[in-house]
Amino acid sequence: MDLATLLGLVIGILVVGLAVMSGSELWIFLNLPGFLIVVGGTFAATLVKFSLSSVFIAFKLGIKSAFISAYENPRALIDTSIDLAGRARKEGMLALEQVEVSNKFFKRGLRLCIDGHALEVVRKALTSEMELSIQRHEEGGKIFRGIGESAPAMGMIGTLVGLVQMLSSLEDPATIGPAMAVALLTTLYGALIANLIALPIADKLESKTEEERVIKELILEAVTQIHGRQSPMVLADILEAYLPEGQHNKPAEDDDAPAPAEQKT
Repeated sequence: MDLATLLGLVIGILVVGLAVMSGSELWIFLNLPGFLIVVGGTFAATLVKFSLSSVFIAFKLGIKSAFISAYENPRALIDTSIDLAGRARKEGMLALEQVEVSNKFFKRGLRLCIDGHALEVVRKALTSEMELSIQRHEEGGKIFRGIGESAPAMGMIGTLVGLVQMLSSLEDPATIGPAMAVALLTTLYGALIANLIALPIADKLESKTEEERVIKELILEAVTQIHGRQSPMVLADILEAYLPEGQHNKPAEDDDAPAPAEQKT
């Protein structure tokens, strides 16, 4: 669970809710027609911009990115790579079959090496998988950013609808209140959906996409060097470049990621 997302949503909802209840009743801010205009209109505009399959994939990626923390410790991956490089040099590639690696991308790269594929084949297979995965995440970010752009616009459309209804029935004072509620609340709904949900999820998707890119580039470099029987010490120097500033030459922390690869019993 990504606690940052959960805390952000809870705090945002509480702040808005307390601000509303401090000066009025909460129920007066609930308007079903206005909500339907914003949500339905935003969804419709999103379907016009993107394909149906892309939209549903983006929703899945967005929820996973926002609420599930899948952090990979680059230092632990480097330690694992060093261990694997040492085994490959001493015992050969087949010795890597006895090693457990949790990362699926890393595991696939090692399997290609163990099966004896040429370096060009290994690099092409891993690069294609990495680029397609990054492309899916980038598309998801674009879709949520599109939702963030459409929601306020739909709020304004709802406001215009409410104003037209209000102005067309000024002779009946009883209809002015509900029409004015639609006019004002749709703008509020659109702003909340955009700025509390859609745009933050788009930003988080972009952030995690960049993290995934760095991790997979690190793994790709590690697999390439292991395939070439690189020295563990040289490999460590090469992979250090992928660490964030301030983490160079520091050991992996046991609490953040699993220990280096272990041999099966």
